[in-house]
Amino acid sequence: MKKLILLAVLILGVGVIVNAQTKPAEFKFDTETHDFGKVTLNKPVVYTFNFTNIGDAPLIITKVETTCGCTVGEYTQTPVKKGEKGFVKVTLTPAGSPLPFNKAITLTSNARTTTKVLYVKGESIEGSTK
Repeated sequence: MKKLILLAVLILGVGVIVNAQTKPAEFKFDTETHDFGKVTLNKPVVYTFNFTNIGDAPLIITKVETTCGCTVGEYTQTPVKKGEKGFVKVTLTPAGSPLPFNKAITLTSNARTTTKVLYVKGESIEGSTK
């Protein structure tokens, strides 16, 4: 009985060690925040967040959520292999009245950190009426 328990513990220990040495997919963004500065109301602006997969497993983005309808996110649809680059492109069309803004873009993926938040900020201003 002692040999059976010892064998089970040994197998479990080896399994844990082997699994711990594999790095899951992981984002490394060039930047996680972008400041648009002053943006004219109702004129879209675009910024692309670039990232590299620094993990061993392919990185798969499953969902990109924005905090309002004025912000739209596009992203790399195919799995991003180890060492390869991907993107999250954000298009913002400020509407309403001139105000400062700070918008969050939430990514869901199979990365070690399954939820990642990117930010865009700036200030919407009235357009010129020439």
